[in-house]
Amino acid sequence: MTTTTPGTAQVELAIGGMTCASCAARIEKKLNRMDGVEATVNYATEKAKVTFDADIDVADLIATVEATGYTAAEPAPPKSEAPGAEGPTDEEKADEELRPLKQRLITAVTLAVPVIAMAMVPALQIEYWQWLSLTLAAPVVVYAAWPFHRAAWTNAKHGAATMDTLISVGTIAAFLWSLWALFFGTAGTPGMTHPFEFTIARTDGAGNIYLEAAAGVTAFILAGRYFEARSKRKAGAALKALMQLGAKEVTVLRGGREVTVPTAELQVGMRFLVRPGEKIATDGTVVEGSSAVDASMLTGESVPVEVSVGDSVTGATLNAGGRLVVEATRVGSDTQLARMAKLVEDAQNGKAAAQRLADKISAVFVPIVIALALGTLGFWLGTGQGLTAAFTAAVAVLIIACPCALGLATPTALMVGTGRGAQLGILIKGPEVLETTRKVDTIVLDKTGTVTTGRMTLIKVHTAAGTDETDVLRLAGALEHSSEHPIAQAVATGAAAKVGTLPTPEDFANIPGLGVQGVVEGHAVLVGREKLLTEWAMELPQSLKSAKDAAEKAGKTAIAVAWDGEARAVLEVADAIKETSPEAIRRLRALGLTPILLTGDNKAVAESVAAEVGIDEVIAEVMPQDKVDVVKRLQAEGRSVAMVGDGVNDAAALAQADLGLAMGTGTDAAIEAGDLTLVRGDLRAAADAIRLSRKTLGTIRSNLFWAFAYNVAALPLAAAGLLNPMIAGAAMAFSSVFVVGNSLRLRGFQAADR
Repeated sequence: MTTTTPGTAQVELAIGGMTCASCAARIEKKLNRMDGVEATVNYATEKAKVTFDADIDVADLIATVEATGYTAAEPAPPKSEAPGAEGPTDEEKADEELRPLKQRLITAVTLAVPVIAMAMVPALQIEYWQWLSLTLAAPVVVYAAWPFHRAAWTNAKHGAATMDTLISVGTIAAFLWSLWALFFGTAGTPGMTHPFEFTIARTDGAGNIYLEAAAGVTAFILAGRYFEARSKRKAGAALKALMQLGAKEVTVLRGGREVTVPTAELQVGMRFLVRPGEKIATDGTVVEGSSAVDASMLTGESVPVEVSVGDSVTGATLNAGGRLVVEATRVGSDTQLARMAKLVEDAQNGKAAAQRLADKISAVFVPIVIALALGTLGFWLGTGQGLTAAFTAAVAVLIIACPCALGLATPTALMVGTGRGAQLGILIKGPEVLETTRKVDTIVLDKTGTVTTGRMTLIKVHTAAGTDETDVLRLAGALEHSSEHPIAQAVATGAAAKVGTLPTPEDFANIPGLGVQGVVEGHAVLVGREKLLTEWAMELPQSLKSAKDAAEKAGKTAIAVAWDGEARAVLEVADAIKETSPEAIRRLRALGLTPILLTGDNKAVAESVAAEVGIDEVIAEVMPQDKVDVVKRLQAEGRSVAMVGDGVNDAAALAQADLGLAMGTGTDAAIEAGDLTLVRGDLRAAADAIRLSRKTLGTIRSNLFWAFAYNVAALPLAAAGLLNPMIAGAAMAFSSVFVVGNSLRLRGFQAADR
């Protein structure tokens, strides 16, 4: 529990027992009815974030949740493990939580298959087949379907109806009627069969059993729930990925000695060593040395930051240059990395999961069916047809209204859609994602690594009169190849690509903050800032000075090259735009989306990139932690926002956006925070992902329609007392076959560039 504003406190409760988004809404409603309480409940993460007056006890909050029919508890603090001790991994814990559902699914499928087969194939109906069916179906209806019955009871106590209610009522009706027919009717007679005929005529309900409907529905629905639960359990993986970015160990300076300790032991004021290639352990201030720090994993911007004594550095960034000694200024939950993790968590908690379409339909459909069943019962009793005929017709209404295909509608479409997406480099996390793709009208694009390549690249070479470009690349590339600086490596890589093998320099020297110098093939070469050349009494000629000014005005890095006492060239280095980005923007516009470029880079760079790819709206110079605020502001304006990003700094914004699309070439934190992952790293895949998601959603909607339509069409037969087991079974089978066939059409989806 944490204290927020004076007089208030905040707690995060772990909620158990939720089966759908309507459960989360019910808990949220109950908590918010308490005086002095504000709560948001997230079905995906199974957490409730509650702000409450300090005079309220957390136990009261937990009691309110429990009174609603669910469980609640404060999350257990992380356990410190003894050295060498290894506890279960998060993956193992998640598998353990899924195990009961998996066991119920295996039980249901194993036992339901022979029950369905015997009911639908007369040749398998041996002398006592109906009693064997009862033996096999009973564990399915009682044990495997127990979560549905429990949820239906909870819903009933609060006057609500969901898909669980429909499943529970239908399966119990089918099972209890079958029990009555077997023990008190004629269905238990040895040699009884269900003939394979679809005659519409009044039948003796006492001779019919519907165990295949009860067992089959349970098995299909459990399969859908299991696959959904597997995707839902990854909701908190973004936080784990974020926290794993930090350094695990750090070299602390104690009394002139270097001591390696776990990063968790760092305290404010302690000094620690960061060697080239190491991660900076925590936020701090440089007290010794100078270097280039690669902060791209945290900020998303590819240009390295030059730091020296007195400059601030951020934990989890990479020291790309020289040796640094840093004094810790923030540790633990106060660091920028921890604050970004908190932003991601808050965004996930505040992002309401879409209620399942099946639940929305069930909320209307279930009361109608129950009313129709009661009306049927009353009608037949009123006409004097007798109790058996009346109950036969009423129960038949409940049985036929429980559509088996409902359990297949979402998972089959999702399975085929996600499978096709994976082939095209698009990963869809879950069914909630699909509903959002239909509504988005604005797409916010991170610049670095999304619209651009995310790495520094040699873009252009400007040469002085009489200087050959090949000579510039060979001599400058040779010197830069010996430097660890990211910009130097960009020059070396670009030079090697154009001129081949680079010569080895002599007398190489790195001049901190200015550049490098050395002797290459007998030439005294300088590569770096204009100031470096000035110190050697060299000036850029006007043509090169103009090229340098133009490059810097466009936000690019300009590097001067000189040898043998003369300035010879200016090299332009920048984060290159991906070749496919302009085409991707055109496709996104064609889908009705308004693109916005969002970046922490300076405005000149952002506007230059936006103009080149065809984006009109630019939001630049945004701090990493402020990106989520930009998304919130756009949402407050009434826009439905999609966000595409790849850096840690994008994770909170991806979680906050209505639809988060993470570039698969980016960081794990961004990938886990997104709803869709674009494995190809090609922005055109964003347009394909939205098209595929919308098509998959359309398939789910049509599946749900037909799942109900086949069964609704048979309701009049049931109410008229004309339903026989073969018509009930056929309705179940035909609707299931149609749903699967409709879903398989998604295999033909094609990416626009293929």
